[in-house]
Amino acid sequence: MSDHTRPEPDLWATIDTLSEWLDTHRPVEGREGVLLRILKLSEEVGEVAEAVIGATGQNPRKGVTHTWDDVQAELCDVVITALMALRSLTPEAREVFAGHLDRVTRRSTALPAQAEVPRPSL
Repeated sequence: MSDHTRPEPDLWATIDTLSEWLDTHRPVEGREGVLLRILKLSEEVGEVAEAVIGATGQNPRKGVTHTWDDVQAELCDVVITALMALRSLTPEAREVFAGHLDRVTRRSTALPAQAEVPRPSL
């Protein structure tokens, strides 16, 4: 089956499955475990930066070490890690995310208020 005909997986069902797997294999429990899962996001963002630097050859000592496909993969890791962190904080991660996305979308796509232009005095 080609990538274009493969059914799209249910994002939140997959996050729940990964969360359950991670919960059974994590070495640190409780609040500290949740905090460490959130901190994992910083590590993943750093890997995005490393991939961008590598894709653009910004480190003259190393040259080009990554591709833009690597950058895409690292961005996907950031998204997955963020969703996993959110799921660790609340079992209602799907609803929390949907509500936040809706607020951001409404705020971002709202027509800007017309600035009042001062009239010149005659």
